[in-house]
Amino acid sequence: MADASGFSQKFKPGINPPQAQGEGALWFAFCRDRLLVVEGNASLTIPQLQDLSQLNVVSLRSQYLGVYEGSPCYSAELAQDAKAPSGMSFQGLRQLFEALPEELFVLAGRAKQIMEWDRDHQFCGRCAETMVAQAEDRSKKCPACGLTSFPRLAPAIIVAVTRGDEILLAHAARFAAGWYSVLAGFVEPGETLEEAVMREVLEEVGILVKNIRYFGSQPWPFPHSLMVGFTAQYAGGQIVLDLQEIKDARWFKVGQLPNIPSRISIARRLIDHFVEGRRHSAIEPKD
Repeated sequence: MADASGFSQKFKPGINPPQAQGEGALWFAFCRDRLLVVEGNASLTIPQLQDLSQLNVVSLRSQYLGVYEGSPCYSAELAQDAKAPSGMSFQGLRQLFEALPEELFVLAGRAKQIMEWDRDHQFCGRCAETMVAQAEDRSKKCPACGLTSFPRLAPAIIVAVTRGDEILLAHAARFAAGWYSVLAGFVEPGETLEEAVMREVLEEVGILVKNIRYFGSQPWPFPHSLMVGFTAQYAGGQIVLDLQEIKDARWFKVGQLPNIPSRISIARRLIDHFVEGRRHSAIEPKD
């Protein structure tokens, strides 16, 4: 996952686009939920040009995102029947996990969420009046009833539960065969993050946890989540699966890990943190 401090130095978010548009703007253009990418010999990248009209594609709506390494960045919604120009293709973000450079993948996730929010909030949800974008922040306001809309963000917890030299990994119903990860779930209204950790683990695998500690976070555009990572220790109980969500869950030692998520995900960071901790303790001198 892209280093947060380094990325924040390279990307400066913004609301209002520059008056003079340069030649090197990055365009994160979506047809439905698929991103337009340039296909190189060995890698993929984002179109960099003055305007999408140069590609003979029509933008229904566009949104200014900010500046990345000196280049203005925009998200755009294309027509549902848009055709990819020669040398380019439309691809889903999950396909682009490790195909795009990490920082561009992070920006693509931001772009997708802002594009979808703009698309879905053209009209007031209370009185159906046309919403008006605000200049001072990322919001829209209804001129009739005053309702204000901000981009939706759904917090979710993700937790690495350990028991001595073992980590709990689960195969969710939506996973490809043979793949396992740490547990995760959305935070419910009125719930603290720590309460969400305890509830999700108990609901999905039937065990109790203790010593819940914050680990880190990651924006996750599937569809508009913020993954808040924790570590926790086993406190009791036997594994009992919620079979609607989890098809298998087991305790794994470092040398027995199954297929696990990509390095771009916070799930992998949590697992790698456990692995490094066990390896470090294994080489510590014994009294």
